[in-house]
Amino acid sequence: MIYPSAERQPVVDRLHGHAVPDPYRWLEDPASPRTRTWLAAQDELWRGHAAELPGRDDWHARVAELTGAGTVSSPLWRGERHFLLRRTAAQEHPVLYVSAPGQPERALIDPVELDPSGLTTLDHWQPDADGRLLAYQVSRSGDERSLLYVMDVGTGQVVDGPIDRCRYAPVAWLPDGKAFFYVRSRQVRLHRLGTPAEDDAVICAGDRSYGLGISPDGRWLTISAAAPGGNDLWLADLSVSPADHPALRVVQEGAGAVTAPAVGPDGRLYLLTTLDAPRGRLCVADPERPGPGDWAELVGQDPEAVIGDFAIVDDARLLIGRTRHAISEMDVHDLATGERLGRVPLPGLGSAGRMATRPEGGHEVWFTYTDGVTPGSVYRHDTRTGHTSLWAAAPGAVEVPELEARRIVYTSADGTPVRMVVLARPGTGPRPTILYGYGGFGLSLAPSYSGYVLPWVEAGGVFALAQLRGGGEEGAEWHRDGMLDRKQNVFDDFTAAAERLIADGWTTAAQLGACGESNGGLLVGAALTQRPELFAAAVCSAPLLDMVRYELSGLGPSWRPEYGSADDPEQLGWLLAYSPYHRVRQGVDYPATLLAAFGGDSRVDPLHARKMCAALQHATSGSRPVLLRHESDVGHGARAVSRSVGLAADMLAFFARHTGLADQARGR
Repeated sequence: MIYPSAERQPVVDRLHGHAVPDPYRWLEDPASPRTRTWLAAQDELWRGHAAELPGRDDWHARVAELTGAGTVSSPLWRGERHFLLRRTAAQEHPVLYVSAPGQPERALIDPVELDPSGLTTLDHWQPDADGRLLAYQVSRSGDERSLLYVMDVGTGQVVDGPIDRCRYAPVAWLPDGKAFFYVRSRQVRLHRLGTPAEDDAVICAGDRSYGLGISPDGRWLTISAAAPGGNDLWLADLSVSPADHPALRVVQEGAGAVTAPAVGPDGRLYLLTTLDAPRGRLCVADPERPGPGDWAELVGQDPEAVIGDFAIVDDARLLIGRTRHAISEMDVHDLATGERLGRVPLPGLGSAGRMATRPEGGHEVWFTYTDGVTPGSVYRHDTRTGHTSLWAAAPGAVEVPELEARRIVYTSADGTPVRMVVLARPGTGPRPTILYGYGGFGLSLAPSYSGYVLPWVEAGGVFALAQLRGGGEEGAEWHRDGMLDRKQNVFDDFTAAAERLIADGWTTAAQLGACGESNGGLLVGAALTQRPELFAAAVCSAPLLDMVRYELSGLGPSWRPEYGSADDPEQLGWLLAYSPYHRVRQGVDYPATLLAAFGGDSRVDPLHARKMCAALQHATSGSRPVLLRHESDVGHGARAVSRSVGLAADMLAFFARHTGLADQARGR
């Protein structure tokens, strides 16, 4: 394959005694004529290759069909009104609906009605205490730089806004509905309706990632801020201090633990924390004395399961949501003593979403449930009867293929046991396989329905999900063992998973593909540069790849607690040791590689994919292609369903062509 010309320039940075070459730095500038010309040539190269991928239209049709199951969220209650998101097969984006007794359900916000091009997304929303007003945020072209508006729910009219620089901003309404706390430009502020946003009182001025909460009675404000190893946390009593100058009390600072607070209807402060409990425990305290020294443990740490959620129901019961090796469980506990009273039946071995209750209390809890063959649906549990029932099914009916899920425990390079889920149709013998991983930020790979995974398995392939260190599947220590100076553990876990799949006869190196997105794109970049012989193909979507300069663009500065900083001599050594862009070597036969990048991505700059593409195209000694799939007008996260379907279909068609599944399909 003849690749577009990309000049290698003699750019070398001298950093803490290291000579760090960067021959493609010129590709960091998306506006330069040279970058535009190069990108246009790469786009032409990809389109030519994509047009010849066997079965590409069939992949697209099947992904679209299975994605037609749609989505539905748990209800968020405000009095007798409830709000929820739903997307049918005919809709490009989830639509926000509101319902009330005696009134038909109606759409409040349909992104396509706001923007028929489909480029606008609904990023976040939060009704006030009585459901009369709704704060919501929208952004365009995937940039996630949200504008915040306030709507009158009864009339549908916008009554305040726009307020800019509100990326996924949490909102905490005051009880009277006349003002709310929110985050703008990474500062906590108080906005009073009808006043200019520039006049908003700044409550926390530090440039940090914040979370907000307010008690059901509006008395207690909680503010959380990301900190190394966890978060800092403060509490304010709004009954004795003004909202624009709340007297913040420290709950925890510098604890190196993640703590999620909530003041319950009973007036107690509940704290779901990893402090002294890597898999989590639930503590209670008097809000007047919120420090760790005054916490009392209510539900202790489970030796194997991770506590991720809790809900207070009626006056005597507490529901605890756990994951045991990424499989959800839900238990009923006594609210006063923490004693376990029983288990909430779930539909299967899958994933339960966060629990939703009425703010004023009650005997009901709602949650979503999904697994590998079950589209997400909403269930309602009644604590009076102990009965769990379907409350809202997935909007679309789809026929899913028969498959088997095998849970495998394998050993990583340092002897650590790691878990992997293997999805396949019944059969034996090595088959084309996609190995997927993430391994970062404490996020877990839990069972879920996917219109991307099922077509691959249906076509005769194997799909494996490795639950790597750096994720949250086994708690806080599992996360810590895959970050900073221990990041290499994540890559070792992934390549050990590949070796186990080959050793067990699931696949061969000639049939194995590696797949990851975002931090998972970094994972795949590290795997293909460290162990290129293990993989026939690789797909890196929205990847981080230049780890020396990742802090200089997108949301990079906020990720220093996860990766480290090139400004620190020791941490630069960690980053250089695995930075995929810097580990590309001349004369290596690299796997067939597809790098997917998005022009509107304000989290991970597409420069990473551009530079890595040029480096691999220059270096590879083999005939397998290195290609860049670039999309404008979409970003890192939410997008129109048709764009997601197109990306998934192209990824599957690429894998099928370069792992042999396309040949296998033609042979049947």
